[in-house]
Amino acid sequence: MLYIKIHELHKRKFKVAQIAKELKISRPTVYKYLEMTFDEARAYSEQPLGKKRKLDHYKDWILAWLEEYPHLSSAQIHDWLLERYPDLVVGGSTVRAYVKDIREVYQIEKKVVVRQYEAVPEQPMGKQLQVDWGETKQKTINNKDIKLYFIAFVLAHSRHKYMEWQARPFTTRDAIRCHENAFQFYGGQTEEIVYDQDHLISVSENAGQLLLTAEFQSYVNERKFKVHLCRRADPESKGMIENVVKYIKGNFADSRVFSDIEDWNARAIQWLERTGNHQVHQTTKKRPAEVFLLEKQHLQPVSSLLSYESTNNQSITRSVSKDNTIRYKSNRYSVPLGTYQTKSENLVWIEVKGEHEETLLIRKEPKGEIIAEHFISTEKGKLIQNRHHIRDRSKGIEELKQRLISYFDNQVWATAYFDEISKRYPRYRRDQFTIIYKVIQQYPALIETTLKKCMTENLYNANDFRDIAHHLDTLCDEPIEEIQSFYSSSPKHSHIKASTRSLNAYTSILGGRE
Repeated sequence: MLYIKIHELHKRKFKVAQIAKELKISRPTVYKYLEMTFDEARAYSEQPLGKKRKLDHYKDWILAWLEEYPHLSSAQIHDWLLERYPDLVVGGSTVRAYVKDIREVYQIEKKVVVRQYEAVPEQPMGKQLQVDWGETKQKTINNKDIKLYFIAFVLAHSRHKYMEWQARPFTTRDAIRCHENAFQFYGGQTEEIVYDQDHLISVSENAGQLLLTAEFQSYVNERKFKVHLCRRADPESKGMIENVVKYIKGNFADSRVFSDIEDWNARAIQWLERTGNHQVHQTTKKRPAEVFLLEKQHLQPVSSLLSYESTNNQSITRSVSKDNTIRYKSNRYSVPLGTYQTKSENLVWIEVKGEHEETLLIRKEPKGEIIAEHFISTEKGKLIQNRHHIRDRSKGIEELKQRLISYFDNQVWATAYFDEISKRYPRYRRDQFTIIYKVIQQYPALIETTLKKCMTENLYNANDFRDIAHHLDTLCDEPIEEIQSFYSSSPKHSHIKASTRSLNAYTSILGGRE
């Protein structure tokens, strides 16, 4: 019981802060229990936590979960509550506070799984280069905030570092350009390069069979180095490059004022010479610049600066959706109507152009005619649509209306009638006109009379037009054909006539009078 543990430590002359640290509770909780008697503490633990709280009704569940699974986070408790009680409305902060109090009162310590590490043997000279990206916010000379992006390189043996900055997010082409600059900076390349699973270079780890983006795969084939991808969402497996990124952020970039990107990159190189590669490394106890002089001799030589513009001879492909759009960087871009075809591969080739890679070109063939061109949006989840790619729905409806008018002799009235229908039913014009077209086909002789009747009665509706035409049709007097008798008298009996009595004979029989 928490009360007993607190008083035991208090009797041993533990200070309040020491008791709180030992039992992993807050100091106010220690003071509260020191002021209680045993009976008060027992009653308190059996009652809801303090004053009446929203989650008191669910206390038994929460306590049972924590006792069985001490490692559970408050977020998991929150999710389990919502799963069991779908109508429960409670905020995450409320659950966190309640779970924290239950852990303190019932001394349920959250078990932390400690990850075990082992020292990694030093990499041979020229064996490995590690690469990662980072971003910072800097103050400009005008005291405004600007977001900067950088790529960092570090040789695994010598810890010799290189970095490059820019004022916009990196593209794959930017990454390739910086690789080339790094190889020139080092005077060679390593056998292997280690990366995080960044979207710029990789599509999927695929259970060990790496799937790189088309552009970066082409570059790897050109430079012929091995690629090693760290596991996704596991920054601790990246080793020294993570420390380099933190070092750059905390030492070079921290509180430094930005003027322009050229000056910033120049100062970054100066910092590398002065500090980043000059200071003694805490692990190797050597200066990276001095060790690099030896490692440089083991780097694989590289040819002159490779043109990153031509590393990917084949453009990247995209699939065309049923709505005639393609996806690029979390946005949808339109292509002309009819680009999507059923039972077809529906692939197009895209290319990014412009000084700042702001233009997206779309082709049906790698070197074919451009079928769409868009300005690349920096937002997410947007539909970027060229108005020429949108069906002009009004054009087809207008053609249908003019066709209907042509069926009438009084086209002035017909025009006025269809204009009024368009005004009253703008969203259903096509449906209205289609119904009238069917009426014209069914009752061509009655359309003039029907139109006149509708205009007179202010019936501007296709259903009314149809009903009146049908009614007029039922009123038409059609000639009745003479019914031919099935009986025909024989010619030889045609001279015989039946005798007839006068009406008086029947009257006398019935007792009547004349």
